[in-house]
Amino acid sequence: MKVLICDKTEKEYIEQMRAAGLTVDVRDDITPEELMTVLPNYEGMVVRSRTKVRQPLIDVCPNLKVIVRGGVGLDTIDHEYAKSKGIAVMNTPMASSASVAELAIGYMFALARSIYKATSSMKAEKWDKKSFEGDEIGGKILGLIGIGNIGRETAKRASALGMTVLAYDPYVNESNGITLVTLDELLAQADYISLHLPKTKESAGMIGAEQFAKMKNGVRIVNCARGGIIDENALYDALTSGKVAGAALDVFAEEPPTDWKLLKLDNVIGSPHIGAATKEAQARVGAEVAEKLIAFSKNGK
Repeated sequence: MKVLICDKTEKEYIEQMRAAGLTVDVRDDITPEELMTVLPNYEGMVVRSRTKVRQPLIDVCPNLKVIVRGGVGLDTIDHEYAKSKGIAVMNTPMASSASVAELAIGYMFALARSIYKATSSMKAEKWDKKSFEGDEIGGKILGLIGIGNIGRETAKRASALGMTVLAYDPYVNESNGITLVTLDELLAQADYISLHLPKTKESAGMIGAEQFAKMKNGVRIVNCARGGIIDENALYDALTSGKVAGAALDVFAEEPPTDWKLLKLDNVIGSPHIGAATKEAQARVGAEVAEKLIAFSKNGK
């Protein structure tokens, strides 16, 4: 089977695929325009967040049999359309779960203790202890919206820190040790709200002005899931009004953003979609991609 690697993949696992008999070409800087002319020669492709696989690309690739995304979601792929064309679509849902969960927890600490603002103050050669009285996160209520692999990893760490964990997930009926509640109950009770769900037609814009109005005053928001689930204009209003005390954002409706007003607020910290960007996660992603492609080449599934 001939496979095109379109985004960064660990070399060790590329060699593993080759050793298993796959013909693997690496074009991890390929442009969308080049992909339209190159991909029709391949039966398999590996993508990450950078490469988008939309219907027009799928339509010019009659030989394509499998798409593997190194990552959690499938929102960068028209996966239902691909499946309707007989193309298998896979991802690596477990590989980066711990890394994203750790970023979410790290962000909670950063918000609670004003770590970013305190560091900026020190870099400006100020010794301003009185301005940075914070809060402990132990004893606080964490509301998780989405309790899949990453949500469960976040819950495990939050519980160990002494947080009470509530979760809302319309697709989950039971979750060991985590209290499942309605969305309205979660919004009303949580001191911290962390998002861990894919962006779908149902979840797009699900946290807007109406939902912010139901939250506690002084709530803190963490989004390491997908941009576009939170209405960014409504979040801006909630942050400037004081309804939301702080927000930590790893993902944005547009990446990179074209409007930076959220990031310019004093009570917002952010990062450029780095949830899965750890050495350990990258190795696990590569290993799982190789495993799935090798199995597909042998079994057709």
